[in-house]
Amino acid sequence: MADPSSYRPKPGQIPDSPGVYKFRDQHARVIYVGKAKSLRPRLSSYFQDLANLHPRTRTMVTTAASVEWTVVSTEVEALQLEYAWIKEFDPRFNVKYRDDKSYPSLAVTLNEEFPRVQVMRGPKRKGVRYFGPYGHAWAIRETVDLMLRVFPVRTCSAGVFKRSAQIGRPCLLGYIGKCSAPCVGRVSAEEHRALAEEFCDFMAGRTGAYIRRLETRMREASEEMEYEKAARLRDDIEALKRAMEKNAVVLTDATDADLMAVAEDELEAAVQIFHVRGGRVRGQRGWVTDKVEAVDTAGLVAHALQQLYGEESGDAVPKEVLVPVLPEDTAALNQWLTDRRGAAVSLRIPQRGDKKDLMATVARNAEHALVLHKTKRASDLTTRSRALEEIAEALGLDTAPLRVECFDISHLQGDDVVASMVVFEDGLPRKSEYRRFQIKSFAGQDDVRSMHEVISRRFRRYLQEKQKTGEWDLADAGDTPDAPDTSGAPGAPDQVSVEELTPAGAVASGSVADSGRDEDGRPRRFAYPPQLVVVDGGQPQVAAAQRALDDLGIDDVAVCGLAKRLEEVWLPGEDDPVVLPRSSEGLYLLQRVRDEAHRFAIRYQRTKRAASFRAGPLDAVAGLGETRKRALLKHFGSVKRLRAATVDQLCEVPGIGRKTAETVAAALAQAAPAAPAVNTATGEIIEDDAAPTAAASERGDTA
Repeated sequence: MADPSSYRPKPGQIPDSPGVYKFRDQHARVIYVGKAKSLRPRLSSYFQDLANLHPRTRTMVTTAASVEWTVVSTEVEALQLEYAWIKEFDPRFNVKYRDDKSYPSLAVTLNEEFPRVQVMRGPKRKGVRYFGPYGHAWAIRETVDLMLRVFPVRTCSAGVFKRSAQIGRPCLLGYIGKCSAPCVGRVSAEEHRALAEEFCDFMAGRTGAYIRRLETRMREASEEMEYEKAARLRDDIEALKRAMEKNAVVLTDATDADLMAVAEDELEAAVQIFHVRGGRVRGQRGWVTDKVEAVDTAGLVAHALQQLYGEESGDAVPKEVLVPVLPEDTAALNQWLTDRRGAAVSLRIPQRGDKKDLMATVARNAEHALVLHKTKRASDLTTRSRALEEIAEALGLDTAPLRVECFDISHLQGDDVVASMVVFEDGLPRKSEYRRFQIKSFAGQDDVRSMHEVISRRFRRYLQEKQKTGEWDLADAGDTPDAPDTSGAPGAPDQVSVEELTPAGAVASGSVADSGRDEDGRPRRFAYPPQLVVVDGGQPQVAAAQRALDDLGIDDVAVCGLAKRLEEVWLPGEDDPVVLPRSSEGLYLLQRVRDEAHRFAIRYQRTKRAASFRAGPLDAVAGLGETRKRALLKHFGSVKRLRAATVDQLCEVPGIGRKTAETVAAALAQAAPAAPAVNTATGEIIEDDAAPTAAASERGDTA
């Protein structure tokens, strides 16, 4: 790890002008390329106190061993040079988008004497006109099949074309009228090129004028009583309209535009682009990237624009580029796009109407692409196996941890403290084994103490289950303060309820040990131990979890913690963390387990908080269900009037007997009345004489 001060440029060396800079490592490999309006402040920002740098930036500057720069005249030149260097050097710390699939395009080889229409994948070739990309190759072939009736352009390979020319006989498409057969001289090279150019014009969106021209010719043929020619033109028009219908109109003003949306999390980002030509979606593509540099949404958009249009020119760059957020160097990017198109390009955020609605659709596609990418990566068996092996190697485990349990603590400023336990088996979530805990042994915010309690309770229950099968003698655990308490004393942690997601009577699937099931075959709670316990946190949380296991005498379960700030893996008793490579599948699996535990804990904490907000004095009445609560509130109109009612008045409500009425009256008399409502605008106390809704009354009486 290099010290950035060892290669920091001397004061005054860095010019105060636009430019592009490169960081190199000790082997002179370029690891990062960046651009700046002014090189001096930008480069100086990398050599400040390491504690103030973003973790990803800190990793980059400590990996680098030198920095160099090139001065340019304008920001646009800096943009172009940055793109060229990223393509040339492929720096490891730059965001690099990779296609989440190989998208096919419809290509017309205008660089050949007899242009050919075909499906193409991969990098674009010079002199070839491309349309798309499309989601599926069959969609291209269906469109081409419809259009060959009107534009009989060559579609055969060079070998077939040469063979037909040699034998003087066209292929089948030439006989059925879907090829003009230039191979046998039915049309000249100039006539065939004109057909190919008309095909390109139609695919580029200039459809209305061509169809109107065909309709005019059809009417003229009909007036001249050339009915066969008119019928053929009619069928051509219908074929073109069917080809157009495959792309619904999404922008009624027939705009040529590209719409870009970004979906991201802390580690990865997905970009989706819709290519709209003539108001119709003509193509779609998507990229996924690891966020290896400190970059926000605006930076992701800027990188995507560079990759999307870096090799394009002319009409391939549309008149409008619609993005979710504008990059910082919008003016430079706008000028760069304008230069590549050769005409004005508008780079902006859609604010209203059809374009805003279509942008929402693109955003949904981006979110789906990100979820699909993560699902594919997690569901691949080979990848999961490699991830478990990497974890075992990094943590020094004898075998791969086939069952991993992760614990997380969640609260809102010390209130409603809860914990979650999620289970992954063979690298996949096992949701029937998820558990959630309420922390009730103490009040306030103490994540370390909460973690100790939750781990103790989980493994205390495990020991109890083993005792039932005779596999464990509780005396073996020692006379520790946290030994299992079976006395049922009030306030003992074991008496705090543990809520589980498995429905009553449900049988969880999977390879659970026989000792972990009841006589009726149902899995018992906490009967199956993990090989690895992961806690969300650093050294303090890891130490608390290990201490809980030590107190119970459990020594065959490994413990580690994943600190979210730097994604470091902490082990018990170690002063330094284990740092897994960013591209490590093991780190990705640990992050996914940790994020799932975090999601599950927050969901439970929010559910409890919402329930406490909705709670009212009637909730404390034993035996009073939701139906009779609603009946009481509907009858009296508010909790205030309900509290003032007599027992006889309560008995008038359908379904409320005298005993229940007496219980309700006693509970309401003991409950403290709600604080008076206050108009926040005037400060006036609002008298509760009106009859509010039942739900509002119940919420208003919660104190």
